[in-house]
Formats: sequence, structure tokens, C-alpha cells
Amino acid sequence: MNSSEILELSSANLARAIRTKKVTSLAAMQAVIARADSVQAKLNCFVRVDRDEALAAAKLADAELARGFVRGPLHGVPMAHKDMYYREGVASSCGSKIMRDMPAPSTATALKRLDAAGAIQFGVLNMAEFAYGPTGHNGHCRNPWNPEYITGGSSSGSGSAVAARASFAALGSDTGGSIRLPATFCGLSGIKPTWSRVSRYGAMPLSFSMDTVGPLTRTVEDCALIMGVIAGFDPLDPTASQHPVPDYIAQLARPIKGLRIGTAKRYFHDGMDPEIEGLVRASLETYAKLGAEIVEVDLPDMEPWSFAAVMIIAAEAGAAHANWMRTRPGDYSDQIRARLELGMSVPATTYIESLRLRGVALQQFSQMVFGKVDILHVPSVAFQAPTIAETDVGGGEAMMKVMNTIARLTRPGNFLGLPCLSVPAGFTKNAMPTAVQLIGRQFDEATLFAAGHAYQQVTDWHMRAPTV
Repeated sequence: MNSSEILELSSANLARAIRTKKVTSLAAMQAVIARADSVQAKLNCFVRVDRDEALAAAKLADAELARGFVRGPLHGVPMAHKDMYYREGVASSCGSKIMRDMPAPSTATALKRLDAAGAIQFGVLNMAEFAYGPTGHNGHCRNPWNPEYITGGSSSGSGSAVAARASFAALGSDTGGSIRLPATFCGLSGIKPTWSRVSRYGAMPLSFSMDTVGPLTRTVEDCALIMGVIAGFDPLDPTASQHPVPDYIAQLARPIKGLRIGTAKRYFHDGMDPEIEGLVRASLETYAKLGAEIVEVDLPDMEPWSFAAVMIIAAEAGAAHANWMRTRPGDYSDQIRARLELGMSVPATTYIESLRLRGVALQQFSQMVFGKVDILHVPSVAFQAPTIAETDVGGGEAMMKVMNTIARLTRPGNFLGLPCLSVPAGFTKNAMPTAVQLIGRQFDEATLFAAGHAYQQVTDWHMRAPTV
């Protein structure tokens, strides 16, 4: 294979090609580093590329394979990750001035598990400052489909690099939509897993009650493959669940004929752009043709849940940054400092009541939705991708309107702690991608993967690549 052919491979297909010796890890690494170099000036998606170490690791992976040793299902696959996953002795900037010179004391569990599975990290990716921004603004990381448009945040570099074929996959994080939003605006698959499904040890905290770790990838199969590696109990993270991790890949081919897929107009379709609505409807029709049973369901009033989620994230982010806000306030951007100041002013009673609401909300949602269907099919956003200029609004009231609007349809998944899979669902007339999200029961990522994979077997939205 030549470099262009290698770069079009999904992570799963590249892993297979390396194991069968159709491609070397070194050739894949050389191709992706060259691609990263070629797009960086246009997209600003990388913070750093560690080329010498990565090339050496790729040569070692090929030598191990020649001896018959395979580290795991991702042996030799190059990846870059959001710059908030700590690696011992290396500084992770977390998109900030404050963290960029602080070497990490230990390595994130998610990175350790990817290392053990044979993946090779070759760089780190741009992100919104302290992962606190749904647009991706921070040095203007660019969208490879059109650099005038936002990537979505906070995993902006992850979305941009994977879509541009400058990384085969990337870890992101999702507190209010920060995996699903860049997946939507960059045309990728992305999974926000069940809260506690993946260890957060060694990942920069933003909101203790809402943070999740997951990948952005080319395909749903890649999501399933990487989740099978990083999910599971971790004694280093006291919040990590001991719920068993199924073989996601083995369950990908489950037939979806008879699968009950819910659709709900309330909340998720409020004020929806007609083009987006048409694409969402077409996606649902595809599922019907595949034999799924489409069921319209009622939803509870979700507006109070969205407000409660905002209060929880704001209060917990404010608490996490309280010391630096006292000692280094000038090292934050105006927008992030304004958001943290708001969080530090959230009354304790509001925060506690918001936390109390989560259990009631999950019970009510599960009864009304999962009492009737297996998964819920809803849009990821209700509007067309906005431009960077349209969303660069500073730190006042306009900021809060933009922040709340962009993450309005993704935030409930975090509040409820449910798994949500973003799947590309087409392009609007301005040639920008959009997506649907599939929401499942707690710890039932496997059903989401099977449904998303089935959809991608009969559509090609996920295979389309931008010209950069």
C-alpha cells in the first residue's frame, strides 16, 4: 500500500493489515506523521508530534511482529490524543498556560491500556482551555471540512486530526458533549460511554460527577475496538465501575431486525433546522429498512435537567480551579475565567439539589424510554455548523447563550450518565457534516455499537474525507 491508501484505513483495518504483514507499523507511522506535518499549518490540530520516539516504537512493533509477538488488538497502530491525558515525566498543557510546564507524576490508565494493546502514541492534540468549551476555540483549531467553521469542543484537535487523516484515532473527553460535538462537526464516530465505564485516572478533571473518557474514530467498529481496550475497573480510580466489559467486537454483527429504536420530538427537535431534521429523518428511515422497529416515545421535561447539568459542571469546575483562580487568574483566557467565576458563585443548595435530581431523572427517563425501546435515536445538534467568527463571543451574556445552545442536546446524556454514540448522518448544503446520537441503557454500549455499525454497513457518510 502507498501512503494515501494507508491513511484511508480505519484503525481496525490498519491493525488487521499490520498483523497480516500487508503494511508495516513503520510505514503507517511515516505516513501519518507526514500527513500531520502537511495539515498542521492549516488546521492547528497538534500541540506536539514526537516523531523520533514514535518512529522508534514503530520499528520495535515490526520487530516484535517478525518474532511472532503481538501486543494486542491495536499492535502498531499510530494514535495521537487530546492533551489532557498525563504521561509520566511529560507536561500536558490541557490547553492552558498554567499546565504547560508541569511534568506529570504518573501515566493515565487509558494511555497505559492503549500502550498494552499495542497502540503507539505519536503526538498530542489541541483542545479547548481546560476542556471547558463546546466550540473548540483555543488558538483556533480548524475544521478540515472548512477552516472557517468550528470543530466543536472541547476535543477540537482530536476531531480535526482524525477527520483530516492525520491520526487513525484519538482519545477525547466528554463532560457536556466534548466527544460528540467534534464528532458531529467533523464527520466522525464518537462514544461517550456510561459514566464510570472508563477509568479517569491520569486524565485532567473538569467535573467530577460528569467527566467521561472515550475515543473519536473513523468508524463505529473503531469505537468498539478501542472501548474494549480502555473500559473496565481500575483500582486507581475509585469511581471506576466493576461492571463486566463485554466483547464489543464480537457483538458488532448482532442483527438489528426487531431492535426497538425510539424517536422523540420533545426537547430534541425544538427549533430544529429543516435540513438537519431531514437528515435525521432519513437516518431513521434507514433503520426501518434494516428491520428495526421505530417507536415514538414521550420524554419528561428535560429543561430542568439541562439547567441542573450546567450548575453541576460550573460548580465542580469552579471548585477544581479555586486555588489557581486565587493565585493565577491572569493566566486564564477571559472566557474561561468568566465561566469559572460563575461556577464559584453557584449556591451550595443549588448544586446539591442538582445532584439529587440525577437519580430521579434517570429513573423517570428509563421508565418512559427504555420501558418501550432499546435505544433512543435523536439529533446531536439542532442547527447547522456555525463559523468560528459567529461563536467567538467573549465572556458575557452572549457567551452563555452560545455555550448552552451548542451543547443543549448532548448535555442530558452526561446528566443521566448514559452511553451516547455519535454517528455521521450526512451533510448539509454548505458541505458540513452532521450526526445523530444513539442513547442506550447504562453499560449497554454493545447495543449502540451494533446499531451504529449496521447503519454504517449501508451508508458511506463515515467514509467521506475532507480535502485539506
